[in-house]
Parts: sequence; C-alpha cells; structure tokens
Amino acid sequence: MSKKFGLLTLAASTALAFVSMGVQAADKPADNLQPVPKLSEQEMKDGQQIYFDRCSGCHGALRKGATGPDITPAKTRLKTVDALEKILFNGTDGGMPGWGKDGFLTKDQTTLMAKYVQNDPPQPPEWGMKEMKATWKVHVPVAQRPKEPPAGKNWQNYFGVVMRDAGKVAIIDGDTKEILTIIPSGFAVHILRTSASGRYMFAIGRDGKATMMDMWASPPNLVAEVRTGIDARSIDTSKYKGFEDKYAVVGNYWPPHYVIMDGDTLEPLKVMSTRGYTYDTNEYHPEPRVASIVASHHAPEWVLNLKETGIVLLVDYSKLSVGTVTETKINAERFLHDGGWDSTKRYFLVAANARDTISVIDTVDRKLVKNIKVGTKPHPGRGANWIDPKFGAVWGTVHLGTGLVSVISTDPTKDYAWTSVREWDLGGNSLFIKTHPNSKRVYCDNTINPKKDKVLTVFDIDKPDAKPTELTFEKKVVHMEYNKDGTELWISLWDKNGEVVVLDDKTLKEVKRIKGLDSPTGKFNVYNTMKDVY
Repeated sequence: MSKKFGLLTLAASTALAFVSMGVQAADKPADNLQPVPKLSEQEMKDGQQIYFDRCSGCHGALRKGATGPDITPAKTRLKTVDALEKILFNGTDGGMPGWGKDGFLTKDQTTLMAKYVQNDPPQPPEWGMKEMKATWKVHVPVAQRPKEPPAGKNWQNYFGVVMRDAGKVAIIDGDTKEILTIIPSGFAVHILRTSASGRYMFAIGRDGKATMMDMWASPPNLVAEVRTGIDARSIDTSKYKGFEDKYAVVGNYWPPHYVIMDGDTLEPLKVMSTRGYTYDTNEYHPEPRVASIVASHHAPEWVLNLKETGIVLLVDYSKLSVGTVTETKINAERFLHDGGWDSTKRYFLVAANARDTISVIDTVDRKLVKNIKVGTKPHPGRGANWIDPKFGAVWGTVHLGTGLVSVISTDPTKDYAWTSVREWDLGGNSLFIKTHPNSKRVYCDNTINPKKDKVLTVFDIDKPDAKPTELTFEKKVVHMEYNKDGTELWISLWDKNGEVVVLDDKTLKEVKRIKGLDSPTGKFNVYNTMKDVY
C-alpha cells in the first residue's frame, strides 16, 4: 500500500477489520460471467480501504449505485479485468475520474481494484453511540478557549482550505494571504461549514471523522473531534434564532444515519437512522445516504437529503433537550445530491443528479414546489444566485455529464418561475459554479473534462448572451470561493504541489499565489459560509 492510502489509519482499520473478508476461490463462470479473481485477505483489506476512499461516494457502500452505476459482481463480471482496469485508470466521460491517469492510484492498485469489484462486497459494520463515544475527543475544553475574537484580525475573512488527500485543513488569512496554521482533519474532507456565529469551523472527512476548529484562537486550532461512522460527506450547525451554535449534525453514507452533536464539544447526543422506502416505488432500501445538509433560517430545522430514497427530511431539533427529534418527509426525486438556497433562503434547490433533475423545496410551506428537468447529472455544489438583466432572481447549476449551465428563475411571482430560463454552453463538464452579490461575474470550473480541466470559464452577468472569457492555468482548476467583500476570487490548482490562486474579480488579474498546499480542493470563507452567501 502506498503512503497516500495509509492516511486513513483508524478509519481504515476499523472499517476493514469488521469482515472476515471471505476470500474467494476462483468460481466457475456462469453463462457469460468472468470468473471471480482470487484475492488474499490483505488484498481484500487494501481494496476495501481504497474503495471507501475513492469509490463509495458515487457507487455506495454496497456497490448498488446512485450517481455512479451499479458495480456489484453481477455487473462487473460481464467485463474482463483488463477492461475494468482501463476504465479505472482512464476514467469515463460520465464524470468518473481517471484514478490512475490523475495519479491517485498506482498501476498495481488499479489492477487490484479491477479484481476487487469482481468479488462480493464485504458487509460494512454498523456504528452506534458506543463506537462514536469511543472516538470523541475534546482537545481544548470550552473554559480554556478565548473569550473574544483575536484583536486586530479580520477573522471573518479567514478561509478554510481543504487539503483533501493530505487529511488536513489550512486556515488562511484572507487579508494577508498568510497560512495561519494547518490542522489535521479526517481523510478526504468533503466540505467545511461554520457555526452561526462564524467562530467555529467544522470539517467532515469521507472516513466519518468530524473536526471542530476555533477561529478565535491565535492561530486557529483543533478543539474537538468525533467519528460518526465510516463514510460521511455532510455537516452543518443550528442557525435559527435562539439556537445559534447550539448543535451540529453529520449525515453519514455508512451507516445510513445522521448524528446530532453538541455545538461546543461535538459530543454525540442523538443518532437517527435513514433506512426506509423509496418515495416512488415504495421498495425498502438498506442504504439511503445523507447526501447534503443545510440549516434552515425560517425554523429550528435542518434540511437533509436522502440520496437513494429521494426524500427530503426537515429535521426539527427544537425539542432535542428532552430527547425528541421530529422529522417531516417531503417526496422529491431520486437520487438526491448537493444543493443550496435561493437568494431569499426560503427555497432549497437540490440536484437529483442521476435523474437529471433539480428539486425545489419550499421550507416555509414545507412542500415540494417542482421537479425541474435540466442537463445530464446536475452538480451545483450549493449553486449560485444572481440577478439576471431580463429574468431577475436566478440560481444556476453546472453538470457532471454535459458542458451546460442551467439558469433557473427563482422569483415565485413570475410566470416562468422554477423553469430553466437560460442555458449557457460551458464546453466542459463541471463540478462547481460561483458568484457573489457584489460581483458581476459567474465562474465555472471544467474539472471533469480532461480537455478543459485547466480552464476557468467566466460569464458576464450584465451580458448573458456574450461569449464567456476563459482563463487557462498550468494545473487542474477546481472550486471557487470569494473573499468576504466579493472583490477577490480564490481558486484551487489541484495537485500534490498545489496552490491557491487569488484573482481580482474586476480585472481577472492575479493578486497572489499561495503555495505549499497538498491537493487543495474546496475553500470556504468564514463570513460567506456563516451567512450562506453563494
């Protein structure tokens, strides 16, 4: 195993130790199926670790698919090991990375994974309160933390930068562009979220580890951590008036549950299963993963999206002090993924990307407004809000499966509300879109398109029919974030020797390059994240 995949440490050993790995002898092929490749117990362990790191997010812990296809042995054994190895190494046009070509898997690891997916998936372990409490650590007790923000620091303009494959988060001063500190986190952190006050920044790793960082400390530091499972990707905090900073919540991929924690210490308080029935066919699903979470500004609730069942949960935490959590289920569409608020923060727009749909949820009237058909596999992140010169308030998404930006009207008073009023030709499959209320630009990366992955595409809000500007860099571009004032755009050059490039939003000229960042991906400005500005 390479050093890169040793980063999972406790997560990997726990996730992999559960199985008597059921090493299989070469089965006699049935019909046109390939024989099951022989793997040693250690090879099965290594394959399982890599699978959870790289594959389960799209294909599921049980390999039954969602964003990515079903890759159970009934499917994978229709292909040869050589054919699977080529797919794993080179990636696909549908959005799967070229794990070997991009340097994330060695040739030997690629061969291993081609054989691994032809073996039956081992059953992952359950993970309850006992296991969580065993991992819970408070590194800095509340009483020992600063009582006020750091003097002379514009701390609300700090950035958290995910160093994905290093399992770390860099905290950077947005004014001075100085790296203040680098904090250990879970492996392959997916997102960062802040508390309502902005003081605490929370990370969630794909290994299920949540970490809590204090922006008031000088330098910012790690104050608490806990593992809520073995695979996770979403975290948020309570933002409703009267509950600011009180609770945090993590949504897991495996086990399929969400965990509510104390907002000061990350102590696990309540575990809620998400297993249940699909909204459309009413079939029981053993793995409805919590794909994303946002905190409501209109009620003491979180909005949780259950990928496989197509259900949006409104989770009321107002009576958690007496042990009660109330859920409201809203049928939306399968398979739910990421999404974000419209500009009023009343309507939540979420991608059901495997069905090429954006679902719109009214969190005040507590109902589905509409399912909107868009391009192939929408992937908005949280999307982007701006004022179109013709259509007024709009929200945009990019797509994994097509080089298209869908621009959706979010003004409910218009006849064309909740329809795609513009489609921009991006030219490259994309992961993220970004703008800011103080900007006249909309930025899109082209990360999924190998011919354009070094290009940042820039659209002019005031000239929506004009050809976009393209900025080309020397490395793969991924994810964009503004500073607090909306005057600078920060982008990641995703590489082992990566950098963050700071652009002047008006001139598109480089302001600064911040070097020394291992595999930088997502960047999250404290103020913009606490206020849900996007």
